[in-house]
Amino acid sequence: MRQVFKTTTISFILIGAATTLLAQKSPPWSKGKNAPAANPGYVFQVDTVDNVPDLHGNPQDAKLVLFIGGNQFMVLPQLVAGFERQHPALRGYIYYETLPPGILRRQMENGDSLTLGNLTIHAQPDVYEAGARLLAQMEGKQEVERSVRYATNDLEIMVRAGNPLRIQSLRDLGRPNVRLSMPNPAWEGVARQIGNSLRRAGGENLLHQVMDVKVKNGTTYLTHIHHRQTPMRILSGQSDAGVTWSSEVRFQEKIGNPISGVPIPASQNTVAIYAAAVMKNAPHLEAARAWVAYLTSPEAQAVYKEYGFQVIAGSKP
Repeated sequence: MRQVFKTTTISFILIGAATTLLAQKSPPWSKGKNAPAANPGYVFQVDTVDNVPDLHGNPQDAKLVLFIGGNQFMVLPQLVAGFERQHPALRGYIYYETLPPGILRRQMENGDSLTLGNLTIHAQPDVYEAGARLLAQMEGKQEVERSVRYATNDLEIMVRAGNPLRIQSLRDLGRPNVRLSMPNPAWEGVARQIGNSLRRAGGENLLHQVMDVKVKNGTTYLTHIHHRQTPMRILSGQSDAGVTWSSEVRFQEKIGNPISGVPIPASQNTVAIYAAAVMKNAPHLEAARAWVAYLTSPEAQAVYKEYGFQVIAGSKP
């Protein structure tokens, strides 16, 4: 297939989850069927070829465009539905992406364009949601309006149900027989938090073993879309474990997949704080500000709580 886009475009990202399953049929949740398309046109899908679970809606004529860190994908169907009930004029006109925050940033840096195979779409974001630290940096550069914090999360070790390798701690991830699925630091923000936790558990030696030695010998696989690939690799038997946000473990349990989690002690864990902000050049300013305000509402906070996130102190879900 002829390459017709810049080297920083990311078409290969969106099909990575499908190819890692090899001949195994992709589970429905990995293809976005947990969040069916709103107002679909003619539906043409081919298993292992068309797999775009993190792009939702129609960017053309959208009245609100949301770029949201990928590990929140499971809450968006309920949040969008709740928001549309309050703003019926926006029903069917909300487009959102749930890719890794670093990938979303690259998309914004490349003219808000995203290329999938030979298809290029253009979607200028009204709202960007990611870690509070990144949003604070963007505030300082006057790229966004004042950011709003709305939820927190902590880390957990994701394993297959029954924990066949008896993984008990982060230290066990350094074992040669444990095949890992871990986020790529090049674009996955969670990689930094995981690195901090590995240091707390076993110092630089453990971090080096997990993210350098085992990467080189093939027992650590670096993902492109961690919130999709890690559970899929565990379910397909390609990986034994991976460090994810606790909410991702809760989601897999909620939909009945044979996945469970190994808690990480607070002394070794890392807490993520999620924030949202309206882009300075947002095309749909009023709708964007309404969405950011909605994230701290009791209704939205209850949805985050349901899926394993923790609400921000002072919020009342």
